[in-house]
Amino acid sequence: MSDLKRFEHLKVQLEAIRSATNNFGENHLIGKGGFGKVYKGELFHCEGHTTVALKCLDRAFGQGDREFWNEILMLSLYKHENIVPLLGFCDDGGEKILVYKYASRRGLDLYLNSNNLTWVRRLEICIGAARGLTYLHNPGETKQRVLHRDIKSSNILLDENWNAMIADFGLSKFCPADLQYSFIFSNPVGTFGYWDPLYTETGLLTKESDVYSFGVVLFEVLCGRLCTGNHDNSQSFTELVRKHYKEHNLNGIIFGNIKDKINRSSLKVFSVIAYQCLKRDRNKRPLMNEILAALETALEYQQNDLGNTGAMDKLKQLQESVPLESRAKGDPTTRPRTATERFNVSPIPLHVFEFLVLQCQFL
Repeated sequence: MSDLKRFEHLKVQLEAIRSATNNFGENHLIGKGGFGKVYKGELFHCEGHTTVALKCLDRAFGQGDREFWNEILMLSLYKHENIVPLLGFCDDGGEKILVYKYASRRGLDLYLNSNNLTWVRRLEICIGAARGLTYLHNPGETKQRVLHRDIKSSNILLDENWNAMIADFGLSKFCPADLQYSFIFSNPVGTFGYWDPLYTETGLLTKESDVYSFGVVLFEVLCGRLCTGNHDNSQSFTELVRKHYKEHNLNGIIFGNIKDKINRSSLKVFSVIAYQCLKRDRNKRPLMNEILAALETALEYQQNDLGNTGAMDKLKQLQESVPLESRAKGDPTTRPRTATERFNVSPIPLHVFEFLVLQCQFL
């Protein structure tokens, strides 16, 4: 396909990948996911010689060519320090392999119950992920935003310095942001436990679907556990955290190692914004830039060890200090937003539309 020539500089030969992984040897295998097996290796690619993660498509896991090319398209267009960089791909010898910058600490899910992950570091990881998702949701000059559709702790990768990067864009969708109604209909996909209930019930996908999933991640970080598992078979994770929040009993579910070290104001701001993310009514969920502002405030309170006085006033100011943006009349998914300038969010290049045409050939 002639349109794929623009990706020629990203192509990696299968023989080079076989050599880097000792022919996909078990000692190079570092994980498995919904896409297939992931290997670690030393590889020379378009940006030089470095340690990489190689994600190999296995159709038995339910994904295929569409997800493979979708990931290449998305990560070729959207570049941000909190989005995992795509370094190359292989479409050779019947193999389809994606090559990423290696995140040495792998997924956030591996550290939720780590005694070494302080509250400050947990907040910094959440802030990094929120910056990446804010960038994806920002329509920029193209009036298009990206809906990830599979936000979860295992898709938030961590490098050696604990910097967070959002990964796994195979299920992502472009969504117009300048129409009367900014949503799309699609078959619900994602991961059990993180699904937006309204999306799964109606097939109506909005940016608030990502917000709901991110809210689940925030409570995972606070509770030090995954949303799935045999912790309490009588109720779901989201039901559990809502119950404790409403009963003002978050101490009953906060991860033990950080429970006595969280500043009260920091916890208040964090828990309020996380709870709002889980609102069933999507119109009551916050925007990503509001979430980012709240998380930064929670970190500020923790680092300065400030008292509880003024915590909620500060949160309200973050949500109400700017006027309504101009928006499409009747769009039910928009609300007052805080200024995005403070988050250093770069607009998406206008040539995104060329890629949208290409993407349609795979959807």
